[in-house]
Amino acid sequence: MGLDAVHRYAMIPPGKLLRPLLVLHAALTVGGELGAVLPAAVGIEGAHVGSLLHDDIIDRDTQRRGRAAVHTEFGPAQAVVAGNALFFSWFAALSECGRLGVPADRVERAMAVQAEAGVAICRGAFDELAMRGDLELGVGAYVAMARAKTAVLLAAACRVGAILGGGDAPTTELLGEFGDHLGICFQIRDDVLPYDPIAARAMGKPSDSDVRNRRPTLPVLIAHRRADPKSRAALRHALLDETEPELALCRIRAVLERTGALDTAHAMADDHARRARELLTRLPATAHVAHVRALALLTRPAY
Repeated sequence: MGLDAVHRYAMIPPGKLLRPLLVLHAALTVGGELGAVLPAAVGIEGAHVGSLLHDDIIDRDTQRRGRAAVHTEFGPAQAVVAGNALFFSWFAALSECGRLGVPADRVERAMAVQAEAGVAICRGAFDELAMRGDLELGVGAYVAMARAKTAVLLAAACRVGAILGGGDAPTTELLGEFGDHLGICFQIRDDVLPYDPIAARAMGKPSDSDVRNRRPTLPVLIAHRRADPKSRAALRHALLDETEPELALCRIRAVLERTGALDTAHAMADDHARRARELLTRLPATAHVAHVRALALLTRPAY
């Protein structure tokens, strides 16, 4: 019982573990030792799960990964405190890496990357809240938000792994860029899922969350820009005024299909995945680099 029980419920069973895998494979790519960086991988998954606990409260989502969300199961106050503890565990994990033999200067540099990423993630989440209901947003503003909210953590995972593993500055930055493109790809595909009827059934969380929260995700922004006046008005009504989320979702899907917005969003995601893979061609063709490249296939989110 207590905090540990909440954490166990939140983290087990896990998702696809993309972020900890990035830490580990980035470290191995630069010649690091698995055991010494393993705590950092566990810590970043804890930070990610902590953010999900808070997201579910903000979005009023009652499900996560196919079961009751933590705030539904244990209470909102408990979920907030448990999420906070998971954020702190991310930093405690770096201290454990030091005790396992990672030099102090590497731990210090990794700590700076984590701290900067943590602030950026909060800024991205704050910006997303400010964007609610704004259908006039440009794609550039959306990408900036997606980079801060999602891509920053994947880039940090790559940089932290490379730093702890002893990688040089150019390789560390290259892997960070890989994580950045991967994260934007991930967020775009996440935004498309609710509007794919087949994928939406397998999401494990409410498919109407973005609609209920009046969130102008990429496919909606693309559709609004392309739509004729009648379809644009229907899209605005569905997102901002419709009181039945499921009905709103259906009406938005219809506009997305008419405008080809889903295909365009998928193409943008594919482009970021391609750019991520191309970055890795600058590294020696080792088995570990191949493993990092394969992680681009994990960008279809698991909840």
